[in-house]
Amino acid sequence: MKNLVLAFLTLIFSISASAQYDPKALEILDQMGEKYKSIPSYEMNFSATLINDVEKINEEFKGKLTVKDDKFHMVLPEQEVINNGATIWTYLPEAKEVNIDNYDPNSDDINPFKIYEIYKKNFKYLYLQEKTENGVLCEEIDLVPEKKDAQYFKIKMFIGKKDKTIKGITMFDKGGNRYKYTVTKFTPNSKVEDSYFYFDPKKYPGVEVIDLR
Repeated sequence: MKNLVLAFLTLIFSISASAQYDPKALEILDQMGEKYKSIPSYEMNFSATLINDVEKINEEFKGKLTVKDDKFHMVLPEQEVINNGATIWTYLPEAKEVNIDNYDPNSDDINPFKIYEIYKKNFKYLYLQEKTENGVLCEEIDLVPEKKDAQYFKIKMFIGKKDKTIKGITMFDKGGNRYKYTVTKFTPNSKVEDSYFYFDPKKYPGVEVIDLR
């Protein structure tokens, strides 16, 4: 156990020491950001895997994220998260429950809608290499938080070299968990109505509404 702890601390130190404000990484990240800003709407199908080698955990699920302007709708196996830019609904189908809260765009929480902008605030970034990920040539970049109490000590991004869209993200937390997200399908300029970003309780008979605003 002592050796594992020592190795873990050494890993964190080496990552923090090597991370910097790499101009090459910044150029690629800015190109990625501009790419997403130029798309008024898109749909993204993804697979997600939680990995913990010590606890022998390897859990996988699939999801879908739809974004339009400042709104998003994310569908996961056990919940849906809907955001119209001002209000956020978290719907739990099995519990027949929906939680309503105000949306804070300035929150430090990692936001799926603005994942392409996270590098702009409280992160250092480092270009690593070109690497083929799921058959696509990508540019691999590490983001390391400036704050020591951040939830994740590293976020690895794979950005398509040709189209500058995100192909995969892996988040490393201090509990030894790795959260790996792989984009399986990306559809830019998808046609979606604004009503898709609003939760109407009338369409869900028997749902319990919990208003936390």
